[in-house]
Amino acid sequence: MGAVVVDEGRILLIRRGTEPNRGKWTLPGGRVEAGETMVCAVLRELHEETGLTGFCGPMVGWVERMGVDHHFVIIDFQVEVLDDGPLEAGSDASDVIWVEFGALSETDLVDGLPAFLLDHDVVPATAFPFGEDGWNV
Repeated sequence: MGAVVVDEGRILLIRRGTEPNRGKWTLPGGRVEAGETMVCAVLRELHEETGLTGFCGPMVGWVERMGVDHHFVIIDFQVEVLDDGPLEAGSDASDVIWVEFGALSETDLVDGLPAFLLDHDVVPATAFPFGEDGWNV
């Protein structure tokens, strides 16, 4: 599960502290625990990785990510933050930040995240400008 948190032209991201993609930036999120609903999982992961509490809205979309040793189905939900407290990285996140849309193309994002954000109208197309070789992501 993933939390898509957007506020005033910026998006909430965590830096992965574990593999896969250790050190890259992505949406807060993680796995569903036994007996837990997807909504509860998204809000728990948001709090564990960022220190924030939120309200879970509609599903934004889903993706599959596969590697030699993993196959993840990630379902992302729109989340509204309920508190304005300080960001505190925790769980398997090594850092947490708000990133302005204009700085996303310069941020070391996990593979596939720029396309997901664009395909689901989370960020404007100007967040990832065209370059000579296509998307500058």
